Amino acid sequence: MLTTLRDSLRGYRRASLRSDIVAGLTVWAVLIPESLAYASIAGVSPVVGLYAAIPALLLYPLFGSSRHLVVGPMSATAAMSAGVVGGIVSANDEVFVVYTAGVAVAVGVMATVASLFRLGFIANFISEPVLKGFIVGMALVIVVGQLPKFFGVEGGEGNFFARSWAVITSWDDIDGWTTAVATGGLLLLIGLRRFAPRLPGSLIVVVLSTLAVLVLDLQSRGVATVGTIEPGLPRLGVPAVEVADVSALISGAAGVMLVGFAEGLGAAKTYAQKNGYRIDANRELLGLGGSNLGSGFLSGMVVNGSLSKTAVNGAAGARTQLSGYVVAMLTVLTLLFLTPLFAGLPEPTLAAVVIAAVVELIDIGSLRQLYRVSTSRLVAIYGRTARADFLAASATLLGVLVFDTLPGLVIGVMLSVLLLLFRVSTPHMPVLGAVQGAGGQWADRDGRTDTTTVPGVVVVRVEGPLVFANADAVQERLTSLAVPDEVCTVVLDAAAVPMIDVSAARMLHNVASSLQDHGTDLVTVGDVGQVRDVLRTSGEAGSLLTIHATIEDAVDAATSAWGTTPGAPGGGAEE
Repeated sequence: MLTTLRDSLRGYRRASLRSDIVAGLTVWAVLIPESLAYASIAGVSPVVGLYAAIPALLLYPLFGSSRHLVVGPMSATAAMSAGVVGGIVSANDEVFVVYTAGVAVAVGVMATVASLFRLGFIANFISEPVLKGFIVGMALVIVVGQLPKFFGVEGGEGNFFARSWAVITSWDDIDGWTTAVATGGLLLLIGLRRFAPRLPGSLIVVVLSTLAVLVLDLQSRGVATVGTIEPGLPRLGVPAVEVADVSALISGAAGVMLVGFAEGLGAAKTYAQKNGYRIDANRELLGLGGSNLGSGFLSGMVVNGSLSKTAVNGAAGARTQLSGYVVAMLTVLTLLFLTPLFAGLPEPTLAAVVIAAVVELIDIGSLRQLYRVSTSRLVAIYGRTARADFLAASATLLGVLVFDTLPGLVIGVMLSVLLLLFRVSTPHMPVLGAVQGAGGQWADRDGRTDTTTVPGVVVVRVEGPLVFANADAVQERLTSLAVPDEVCTVVLDAAAVPMIDVSAARMLHNVASSLQDHGTDLVTVGDVGQVRDVLRTSGEAGSLLTIHATIEDAVDAATSAWGTTPGAPGGGAEE
């Protein structure tokens, strides 16, 4: 605790204070409208987003390890929170906001416990392709969820396709003024981002649209507004969640925590790398936990690290987490004195802010790139699973669109694990040949004409770990290569094998014994590391499995023992 803040303040200079203040002002201008908008995604009053931002900004620096990460409400976790709470209570229920705070507390508890047990590695279970597919799917779901406010029509329920159809069938009911306000705000946001990226576009659009409501009396023309927001700070207290609903809340919050952690960790690592310091995943869990506990106890919502606001923070010159404290102070002042200004804020403008924020996440180009990451050789080896990353991303995307957020994420993670297991269970085992003129280099013979082999000796390489999942496949491959009366020695190149378990090691010992009964030796290459140690300690006394340091050593030993005429020890070279 306090390590990041203390370390970053060591040797602090006055010039850095100016940079942090400027960065804080800049982030505040972005955070206020986005927090209001993301709260609407979570299905609660916009002010809840501000309630959540304050404790997140104050508590993360005490526990986290990033000097630049900005923590606050985010679109993906806000949508997941709405899904979790919506599965327990009705969207129109008065306790919806209470259960939203309960999700934040549940996320905080789980993240804190995970940190204490040093489970920071759990983020590795969400691969980058799965996260990409999830984010694209979430962005599409969020956009469709905002369209009713954008056009002033009744929204539908259900998955992405059901909600899209509800908007399409409501086309005749579109409100002209509402659509004009939303479209104008969206176009202005896009224009400011393109031609004046340093300006706080979201804040400018919010201010101008609020003024337009007052000047043109748009409320009387049917444009919905946020309405009265009571000034003041939130009350401290434990969310009054029914005991019977706690298990459902916790199970749903687990997925929210995992996504929020992965998203925040990615943002933290990005800026740590740029500025030359390291991120501790377990402390990031603790930072996430503390921020969400604070948010939940102050009637807020789920929070996590934001890549977009962290980018704004870094670009504005932030040096330490003091910039976050500046943002927190300004947000407190906003709640105390400026909330009346947001009463006339048009809801279609908030929809435009949300759409503009998440539309950039619909990165179809990245999905195309994942599809292109393949070669004819990969397809020949792995078949349809050659594009495993693309398949995992696509499955996650479709899962989110069809089954909702958390099921979609689970589908993506499970499929990526299954594809990984499939590849592990069927490792590529090419036959090698000595590359002519390369001084002992051995390479896959497939497609090459510059390799030679030694008669009676087959050299095969296993590309992957040797574990129980692929022991049978490796055994079958080795047995098929040991052609009777043609092959006297099979050399298994395991020098690059990252790991081996007892099941695979005993399989190799058994294969060596079985082949010996048919006049063929099995030897391995890889006299280093844990592979050597496991092979030597897993076999029985007097095992026939020999371990060599290099392929040349194994081939020389084979030709010395057998000659080069298969099946004829000492028979000399084959003519």
